[in-house]
Amino acid sequence: MSAKRNTRTGGVLEAMVLPALDQGKYTWKVQVNIGQRLGCGQHFVDVVADKDGRKVLISMKWQQVSGTAEQKVPFEVICLLEAIASGPYEKAYLVLGGEGWTLRNFYTSGGLKKYLDHDQDVEIITLESFVAKANAGKL
Repeated sequence: MSAKRNTRTGGVLEAMVLPALDQGKYTWKVQVNIGQRLGCGQHFVDVVADKDGRKVLISMKWQQVSGTAEQKVPFEVICLLEAIASGPYEKAYLVLGGEGWTLRNFYTSGGLKKYLDHDQDVEIITLESFVAKANAGKL
């Protein structure tokens, strides 16, 4: 396992996401440098999960109260698409956690499809739905 950055999602990773990945028989690494973020330097993703040689990126955005995390979602989708196109990754999940989202339903119900062709490669998903998929080994 890699060293973790000090982020608000760290506790959620440890308490919910990583045990679900373990249950789903994935191996994983946290805070992995996956290359360059478009125009912004290094791109660290919260988790890279692997099962049967299939590598999956997991990026988490946490919004406890209303703020700017939801404005970062489209850029994160673009960066994850670039990482898939240029790396050995087959899919990415952008996991939205916390209670402060105004646009969570917009993002998780495919609202960005009109603007970004991402849904084959990057799935925007709630924390609860992601944990259920990971736990079942169906990422």
